[in-house]
Amino acid sequence: MPAELVVFERVPEIVEAIKTGRADVTLTNASPARALEIDFSPTVLALESGYLVGAATQVKGIAEIDRAGMRIGVAMGSTSQGVLGRELKQAAVVPTASVLVAAEMLRRGELDAFASNKAILFEMSDSVPGSRVLGGRFGLEQVALGLPKGREAAAAYLQAFVADPQVQALVQQAAQRAGLRGLAPAR
Repeated sequence: MPAELVVFERVPEIVEAIKTGRADVTLTNASPARALEIDFSPTVLALESGYLVGAATQVKGIAEIDRAGMRIGVAMGSTSQGVLGRELKQAAVVPTASVLVAAEMLRRGELDAFASNKAILFEMSDSVPGSRVLGGRFGLEQVALGLPKGREAAAAYLQAFVADPQVQALVQQAAQRAGLRGLAPAR
């Protein structure tokens, strides 16, 4: 079947494209908020959510993140923005337009840390000298395939596809070949 890959900069754009029929399927974090607008398959990959700290940030662990004066970047409209906006009491949550903008802000010292899934954080760390991904996690992203609401036949197919042990093994092998960092330990 012919397919066209469409790239969006931010997850809210993906959700909107799925809702309006401009996209037929996505692979994203199956958060409860997104599940209100998109039907999801079972989890394909689980990724830890954590923090990338800039070179000048003296924080040693995630327990030190929520303190006065800390500026924590998040992707605008992301799960991290929603979660940390509720959970952080002292640190400032700073929405950023994109991961690229956040990386530049970390390099310039305009952010003390950036919060996202660790696959993104490890990739960002490669371009932000002196940065480091903190151990531990503040959450877990359940990455799944998503469809527009109401496509029951396609949803049933995705359920069976994702549950297939051969598909699960292929996903794990692909993640290893790609060098994907930040996967949650297998249960």
